[in-house]
Amino acid sequence: MTSPRQQKWRQAIANTFINQMPFNQLLGIELMDYSATGVKLKLPMDPKLVGNPIHGILHGGATATILDVAGGMTAAAAAVKRLENLSSKELSARISKTGTIDLRIDYLRPGIGEVFYATAEIIRSGNKVTVARMELHNQEGTHIAFGTGTYLVG
Repeated sequence: MTSPRQQKWRQAIANTFINQMPFNQLLGIELMDYSATGVKLKLPMDPKLVGNPIHGILHGGATATILDVAGGMTAAAAAVKRLENLSSKELSARISKTGTIDLRIDYLRPGIGEVFYATAEIIRSGNKVTVARMELHNQEGTHIAFGTGTYLVG
């Protein structure tokens, strides 16, 4: 069960990732759903995101970025759930240190589509390190890429 405090922290985390990170705004990443166990993000295709102009394929960097954002947000939510009993000051200090340690992306198919959806879930949430698995699908449900991210969570 999610507490109101966890919901408040997730709103703050979402605001940071979606509204305060200029690169994420440049790409056009949108939040669809965010819970204590995962996230769903949306990325509408845009000409500025094309990596292959002949075929109009989504750039691999955009794919990696949205998967990393999904993994980072999910890792932060897991940390909030695990560390909920800390004071707001301590929790803020821990969450502010969230960062990517390692990111592996497996590109399964060309990024063809009008809209892409990234989801993430936790594989393991430890005291300092969290591992997440992320997937990217297009609007038809075609699996474009998946990733595994390791995140420092304070």
